[in-house]
Amino acid sequence: MKKYIMALDAGTTSNRCILFDHDGKICSVAQKEFTQYFPKPGWVEHDANEIWTTQLGVALSAMNKIGATAEDIAAIGIANQRETTIVWDRATGEPIMNAIVWQCRRTAPMVEAIASDPATAAEITARTGLVPDAYFSASKLAWILGEVPGARARAEAGELCFGTVDSWLIWKLTDGAVHATDVTNASRTMLYNIHERRWDPFLLKLFGIPEAILPEVRPSSGSFGITANP
Repeated sequence: MKKYIMALDAGTTSNRCILFDHDGKICSVAQKEFTQYFPKPGWVEHDANEIWTTQLGVALSAMNKIGATAEDIAAIGIANQRETTIVWDRATGEPIMNAIVWQCRRTAPMVEAIASDPATAAEITARTGLVPDAYFSASKLAWILGEVPGARARAEAGELCFGTVDSWLIWKLTDGAVHATDVTNASRTMLYNIHERRWDPFLLKLFGIPEAILPEVRPSSGSFGITANP
């Protein structure tokens, strides 16, 4: 009989794992901080591989504390920092640069330029429900595709994946079998039309984002795959 629900809490400064029993009682908790990078004033980055290794590490630690095995885990849920942007190689699973964290302001001039046209700013808000800001993923992804050599051509060819931290962890947990996100994370990218519930062609063109790089959007409580980890 499956005994536990595993909750993975992928935060901004640390990762945590909590195991709950059938009655919702906390049975085990493990947490570990990971490195914050500040390459320039106002810039914030994370090592996506370190996010994964620390998340996997605390999952194993939480299980070991109570002698749980993979067979004891009924399901895994993810709570994550939202707008943080990761781009990785679809074939190797390796990130093409550090994750750009939601706090990072490097793309503020880009968004200010786009939103300087009131009609465009209003259109973004009408489609996404968001006020245009560098906080969201769209401009971060556009920056990566524009600044990392060859990234845009590789994205257009379907060789790269974009995701927020949930997509990255799902990809790693399923050994690259699933490239997906949920509606709530998609709605924080500033690329998702909340009325039509799809990636918005107007916004993709506005930010220069090839649709081939984007994850499939699934219901928040839907099934996202089967994992052999941990």
